Amino acid sequence: MVAMKDLKRNLLTVLVLGGIVALLVAFAMPDYRQGEASPMGKPAKDFALTLDGKPMHLSDLRGKVVVLNFWATWCPPCVDETPSLSELQTRIAPMGGTVLGVSMDEDEQAYERFLQAYGVGYPTYRDTTKKLASEYGTAMYPETYIIDRHGRIARKIVGEQDWNDSDISAYMQGLLAQK
Repeated sequence: MVAMKDLKRNLLTVLVLGGIVALLVAFAMPDYRQGEASPMGKPAKDFALTLDGKPMHLSDLRGKVVVLNFWATWCPPCVDETPSLSELQTRIAPMGGTVLGVSMDEDEQAYERFLQAYGVGYPTYRDTTKKLASEYGTAMYPETYIIDRHGRIARKIVGEQDWNDSDISAYMQGLLAQK
């Protein structure tokens, strides 16, 4: 009996210590963002890009709700998220919204193959310098900034999102309804 109690106590101690170590490792990781200031309400950083061979700026989309998504073809969560972003584009375009994908791919051929293979139905731009993501504070992909009609960041989403989820759909509907 005493040996069984000691074994349980030792096992519990190991589990608790393992949990503490896991927390310490998580807090020490450079991607951990505790204390990061929320970008909500701040103006979205403007940048130049080329869409369909035409030079433009993010600010040219002012008046639309923009879902600015930083992604890459080599990022599995980004790949998983792509179909729901295309569906989101179909839903929000008639209401004055657009998805804008900014790819971090260096390989132009891989990027072009991906767009074809996945039938990406929203505008994308390939930023080989990765400066745009860095300027936005993006450290991992996918990361998305929802920008309101006035050019202000309304929400930041870190990681993969199901853009067909009822909560995000309701949020987008509310944002699109604002003038």
